[in-house]
Amino acid sequence: MPYIAPEVVQEAKRMDLLTYLQNYEPQELVHFGGNTYCTREHDSLKISNGKWYWFSCGIGGRSALDYLIKVKDMPFLDAVERITGRAATVPPVFAAPKKKQKTLLLPEASPSADRVIRYLTGRGIDRELIDYCLQTGLLYESLPYHNAVFIGLDQYGKSRYACLRGTCSDFKGEAAGSDKRFSFTIPAKDKSDTLHLFESAIDLLSFATIQKMKGVDWQADHLLSLAGVYRPRKELQESSFPLALREYLGSYPDIQKVVLRLDNDFTGRLASRALMEMLSGKYEVVCSLPPRGKDYNDFLCIRKRITKNQNPERSEER
Repeated sequence: MPYIAPEVVQEAKRMDLLTYLQNYEPQELVHFGGNTYCTREHDSLKISNGKWYWFSCGIGGRSALDYLIKVKDMPFLDAVERITGRAATVPPVFAAPKKKQKTLLLPEASPSADRVIRYLTGRGIDRELIDYCLQTGLLYESLPYHNAVFIGLDQYGKSRYACLRGTCSDFKGEAAGSDKRFSFTIPAKDKSDTLHLFESAIDLLSFATIQKMKGVDWQADHLLSLAGVYRPRKELQESSFPLALREYLGSYPDIQKVVLRLDNDFTGRLASRALMEMLSGKYEVVCSLPPRGKDYNDFLCIRKRITKNQNPERSEER
């Protein structure tokens, strides 16, 4: 019977799956989002934080050895020899190279947020939600044009994205250096398996306001807005995931249900169809377009009997 020394086995067990795939089977590794990866052969097998789990089969592990035995059905001795043999030929590099991070250039902040508050309350947004965003650094008023600046944070609480919205015009834009993986979001206050997806920050806050009006905790689930309008390709099966959605799902692996609350227009309905096709099989997907109006802010204003008016005064970041 073949014999392998215990120290060789221990060395094989030391190699994690991500390191193994990065060094010896890079063609099999697919970046899912954040610090999460999957394999090209099994997209339900997720690799994150030194562990892996194959959701469709309910099995998991830590090491590359576990993977070769449990997923690839390789005999124990063969799996050990596979790992140690490759490591002897090409020593593994355990540290993944760091990607250069964009530098976000935020506009100067105004000492007052009066115009932003007036603008958002004029669109029906609940004052408690506005104050929450101002106090947590998710929103501020800029100078010199007094735009509303919606901030997207990364997992360390650092500003990585900024969406600009004119308070006295129809201006929309992004701050230079914005990373579209980190758009405006309000994570669930406690653990939740549900994510609600919106086109804009204002639609997100409008839905949260409606939840509060109904007596529902508006922080019970994850709320995420996309960094701009999502336009799928003509052939839906060729469409790619929105970067912000991919990043968020990778950062919150407990999410099992995605509720699509995009605009109720041609583009929004097409985007919803594409996302339902891409997410189905991995998540429970529900399409819940606004029952009245083009988007959730329209629906909120209809419920509150608010007529949205634009001030002719221009307010643009340049």
